[in-house]
Amino acid sequence: MSPGLQPSDEKTNRSIDGSSEHSFERSAEAQGAPPLKNYIFLTIFTCFCPAWPINIVALVFSLMSQSSYDAEDYEGAQRLGRKALHMGIASLVIGLVIIMIFSVVHFTTVLICTKLS
Repeated sequence: MSPGLQPSDEKTNRSIDGSSEHSFERSAEAQGAPPLKNYIFLTIFTCFCPAWPINIVALVFSLMSQSSYDAEDYEGAQRLGRKALHMGIASLVIGLVIIMIFSVVHFTTVLICTKLS
């Protein structure tokens, strides 16, 4: 502690020159941009599922997330990326349910037709 300075004055001087651990803005600037999570591969993969309207919406959200990230709107990009993830998962689940229902109907119809003939 410097002579002539009170403890509260020393804390003030440290926070003024930014050497204090409370300088949040400098640490946020030093970290840079957060990583992009737009889940583009998941949304492209779900385009092969038969739930086509939801797949397209998920792909649009993913592309909008990329655009927001390029415009340095990181919070918006993160929000749109989460929406793309949720829509991608929903379309994947709905697509798998549609495929299972189609398979069950197809194979039970084929079995019934073979038993009748």
